[in-house]
Amino acid sequence: MIKLPDTIKWIITDFDGVMTDNCVYINADGSMTRKMNFKDIMGISILRKNGYNIAIISGEKNSAIEILARQFNIEEVHQNIRIKIDVLKSIVEKYNLSKEEFVYIGDDINDTACLEFSKYKITVPHSVEKLKKIEGIQITNSQGGSGAFREVADCLVG
Repeated sequence: MIKLPDTIKWIITDFDGVMTDNCVYINADGSMTRKMNFKDIMGISILRKNGYNIAIISGEKNSAIEILARQFNIEEVHQNIRIKIDVLKSIVEKYNLSKEEFVYIGDDINDTACLEFSKYKITVPHSVEKLKKIEGIQITNSQGGSGAFREVADCLVG
């Protein structure tokens, strides 16, 4: 079970592999789609209604992120990011966050630096093994795209 302190104000997360099942569906026209779980969408809603801020830092660009950003008024959305740590540090600086005030969620090697930088860090069961070995990391019970983000929301709002 995920444990986070009540000092957390920001949930900063990767998208694919955390909010999705890490699969991409390629349509006949060449467009790509992803599947999301309503538990995770409700998790975003619960967090926003309870005053938490959310930031998404994604290595890819997709319309699902833009839809969620509009629907839930998520201002910190960063897509097509290759070096995520720079964006994470800019968010921390912009909002003058201490390490006690944010948690980072990621699932692949491009999240390594962000997870190592963060005091509170979470990954999902299907993440790469390297991440599971990061000191202090917590692992959700649910897979990415199957309620992992909701676990974090429930931990904070419980």
